[in-house]
Amino acid sequence: MNKRISKAEQAYVYVIKNPSYNDVCVAAWDSVIYPGTAVVYDTRFGLDLGIVVGNAPKAGRVYEPGSGEVRGACLHFGVVGEDVDDPAAHQCEYCGGCRITKDPEPVEVDGDVAFIDHLATPAEMGRYEENSAKEEDALRVCREKVLKHKLNMKLVTAHFLLGEPKVIFFFTAEERVDFRDLVKDLVSVFRMRIELRQIGVRDESRLIGGLSVCGRDYCCHCITSQLDPVTIKMAKEQNLSLNSMKISGPCGRLLCCLAYEYDYYVEEKAGCPPEGTRLKIGHDLWKVTEVNILSRKLTIQANEGRTMYIPSEEVYYNNDTGYWEVSEDFQEEFLQ
Repeated sequence: MNKRISKAEQAYVYVIKNPSYNDVCVAAWDSVIYPGTAVVYDTRFGLDLGIVVGNAPKAGRVYEPGSGEVRGACLHFGVVGEDVDDPAAHQCEYCGGCRITKDPEPVEVDGDVAFIDHLATPAEMGRYEENSAKEEDALRVCREKVLKHKLNMKLVTAHFLLGEPKVIFFFTAEERVDFRDLVKDLVSVFRMRIELRQIGVRDESRLIGGLSVCGRDYCCHCITSQLDPVTIKMAKEQNLSLNSMKISGPCGRLLCCLAYEYDYYVEEKAGCPPEGTRLKIGHDLWKVTEVNILSRKLTIQANEGRTMYIPSEEVYYNNDTGYWEVSEDFQEEFLQ
């Protein structure tokens, strides 16, 4: 039986990922477990197998900003690790800089905290492999039954639960589907509990995975299981193209990565004049036509069409006058 504590207790807390339907959760255990260990834990569908990803981040940890001078994919390359004679070896195989892991530390947990049920046994691992091998056939049978009942639904994947005799079918549909007769047929075939779960198109991508427009795995599949809302406002704030073909993923929805740098752009733009602001330099009025957060420069244009670039740090908001102004040092240098 899965353990849940009611009073303060020392335990190790880990992040666990389900390899079948890609859910991520946090659970505790009373001893050290290293990444890659298979465990049996309580999911929203029942007891199932999961893989320990690593230690759960500590709550209340202070944010430490990264270096603004980073140039390159990995600063650790060639710094940490031993030389390898094999020229075919990948650089990350002997570079320990990005893979330095700290041993888990027990923390005090209280309240409604889920505990790992137990470590997966060899027999359970074997049963998991057998179930995985049966899922493709189960999906084929279910598709035949869907065609038989003429249901407007698209089956995505199937999963046999490890902890109990139950098979879960995930599907997408444009509207609500009455699948009661379908469930009866499936029960007669599989002789176990049947559960059908309707999911959205973003959840479909999260479950099956694939390559996105950037050439990497879907973020929703390999980085996070939480599908946070993404809005067109995020693309506007980052001065990206509003062409839906360019900012949408294979699922047809806006790219998840639009949300990654949105907060940074909002924070940085708060210290810059918005586009359309008039700046006075000498006796001329210049209009801000573009704010480039990455280069930290403003594009300003005079009435007669002259264009100039000005560092954003040379512009500040004067609380006394209520206007954006250009620093006196920059004006003196410009007017020379």
